[in-house]
Amino acid sequence: MRKFHSKEFLRKLRNEIPMIPLIKDVLEIPFKDHDDRFRFLCPMCNEFMTGINPNTNLARCFLCEKNFNPIDLVMTVKQYDFLDRPVPSESIIMPPV
Repeated sequence: MRKFHSKEFLRKLRNEIPMIPLIKDVLEIPFKDHDDRFRFLCPMCNEFMTGINPNTNLARCFLCEKNFNPIDLVMTVKQYDFLDRPVPSESIIMPPV
């Protein structure tokens, strides 16, 4: 039988896993970091027209208009389907401290 994660656990993953270390160190998505602007290669359209809001812990591609939270980004990059595969545990996607 499949185990589902609680809403609280998913909320914790979404809000507490910082996007920049997730992108750089865990998912190893190509990025540009200069002039106090962090851009990463959008996994949907393959352009660097992205931005991250650290206050909301969300990322957005301004070209294809896709929004990402940490869970969305991991599922998109790793090509996970929410129905086929459970959300990875925190230890899998939490960047090392």
